[in-house]
Amino acid sequence: MTVTERGGEPTAEGVSGRGHPTGTDHPTAPAAEAVQRRRYLSVRGGEWAFAVVGLPFALLGGGYALAVLYAGALLSLTVVGLPFVAAALLGARRLGALHRWLAGRLLGEYVEAPAGLRRPVGVFARGRVVLTDAVAWRALLYLVLRLPLGVLGFATAVALPLGCGWLVGFPLWIRVGDGTRPAGWLDAASVVTGLAVLSAVPGAVRALSGVNRRLARLLLGPARAQQRVRELESARATLLADNTDQLRRLERDLHDGTQARLVALAITLSLAEDALAHPAGPDLGRLRTLMNRAHGQTDDAIAELRRLTRGIHPVALDGGLGEALPGLTATSPVPVTIRLDLGERPHPVVERVVYFCAAELLTNIAKHSGARSAELAVSTADGRVRLRVRDDGRGGAALGTGTGLTGLAERLAAVDGVLRVDSPPGGPTVVVAELPTRLR
Repeated sequence: MTVTERGGEPTAEGVSGRGHPTGTDHPTAPAAEAVQRRRYLSVRGGEWAFAVVGLPFALLGGGYALAVLYAGALLSLTVVGLPFVAAALLGARRLGALHRWLAGRLLGEYVEAPAGLRRPVGVFARGRVVLTDAVAWRALLYLVLRLPLGVLGFATAVALPLGCGWLVGFPLWIRVGDGTRPAGWLDAASVVTGLAVLSAVPGAVRALSGVNRRLARLLLGPARAQQRVRELESARATLLADNTDQLRRLERDLHDGTQARLVALAITLSLAEDALAHPAGPDLGRLRTLMNRAHGQTDDAIAELRRLTRGIHPVALDGGLGEALPGLTATSPVPVTIRLDLGERPHPVVERVVYFCAAELLTNIAKHSGARSAELAVSTADGRVRLRVRDDGRGGAALGTGTGLTGLAERLAAVDGVLRVDSPPGGPTVVVAELPTRLR
């Protein structure tokens, strides 16, 4: 374990790293409880609409799925069994798309559409593709599970409030026919029970909406293999684009910078050669001036080449992250506490990704966060590398907000890594990157 301080005085957070900024930005416990109560009682209109409108869709889809399974089992031993199942799976795919649209419109759960079916040549080949389509079978399972959830959701959103209204109005209903009936404990119990159950309805609707969101996300999206292929394709395209941009930038810098310096050096040496070959003898004063100029131009060219090659592979990484990261934090304008627990050295490619992720996150802190201090921790355990960067800035960072976090997430995805961002308004911001120590 290594704990050092770079870029300023030691922070008050100490070695534990558990300190939190204090002030009015963070709500007190009663305020937090009030927020939680408001969240519990607030139900979006789309969630109520999904519970009501979703019942016919649930009945249609569930009935279709059960009929398909029943008829498919009966026809499985006949000639028409497999064609029937194949056609039914295509229908399940379309119904899954309908439910996916409904979940996106009403619940706000926009599930990515799975890839379309391949169309090989030949009837039997196409039938085999349909029968082995994981997306269609998962959609069929969704339709079966959605049936009881749809009935339960409608009962919770419609039948339960109506029943509670009947219980609350029980003292009135029972006196419609007998106005002389005295009030009793049953009247009070019905009112209390009705109000108590009614207060639980919003929470129940929200809970069922959460279950429906997770079910749609799990069964109506692309299969895990397809999703992984898409992620890798997107990450590869991003890396190729980044590498192309870097090569073009390197070519431009070499042409406009280093090449121009070397041409100037060659001209200076040519002038020095002319000074040596002067008919009246070498002009030592002019020759000394030219050699001093050539020496300066050589230093400038070397410095330029070092600057250009630094982005290709940091020399500091030759000694591993334990040597590279302290040097990186030393250049940060924000004081950074660094904690290293490197039980094993990761793969060189993984080290490079971790190094540039740390550099990008520290740059974001300096440019956008307004933080007074930051903490960088890197650890390796169980075949994983974990990079954690925390700052006490203003917060509000998120993927896709133009601070480079989306690019980092795509770079991490290329090496089977993930990026998590926790940055509430007012801070603190915590960014965690996890990736394997070895490439598969």
